[in-house]
Amino acid sequence: MSPGTAAIDRLTEEIRAKFKHDHDRAVHREEIIDRLFADNQALRHGLLQEALTPVRAGLYRLYDLTDREAARLRGTPGDGHFGSLLEAIAAEVAEVLARTGAELLEVAPGDPYDSARHRAIRREPGPDGRVVAVLAVGFQQEERVLRKADVVIGSAGDDRTAQPQGPADQQRQDG
Repeated sequence: MSPGTAAIDRLTEEIRAKFKHDHDRAVHREEIIDRLFADNQALRHGLLQEALTPVRAGLYRLYDLTDREAARLRGTPGDGHFGSLLEAIAAEVAEVLARTGAELLEVAPGDPYDSARHRAIRREPGPDGRVVAVLAVGFQQEERVLRKADVVIGSAGDDRTAQPQGPADQQRQDG
């Protein structure tokens, strides 16, 4: 091997090492940029959810009011179209909430009581540990419960030991 060839080989290895070092640094920078972008997106999402909390609270109350009044007027003589109008308003409010990520929490009489999804208002005679009535619907975002549903729980005996969370008409601390 001639001295010129050895010098070229050494120079080629130095260039390869420099390129590898620069490539590794670029990959590391890209990883940092990707991580910072993901952190920024998570922060933005959290801030958006925080900003939506008071808006959702107001919409929950509006939904409860219109849904409760529509149910009260349903089937009453002279109701006219007012009950139907209130039902349509409640459905529209639920749609607006859904656009913010708050979907209706499906709860029906006969469902087992779940303290993570339900807020017990009182106990009444009925199947023990089952939802007897839904007083106010709940809302969820994917698997996260945003607002528990107000429910009446069945009690096989005359056991009224469940501590109610408050009357159904009481203002909730939503959000």
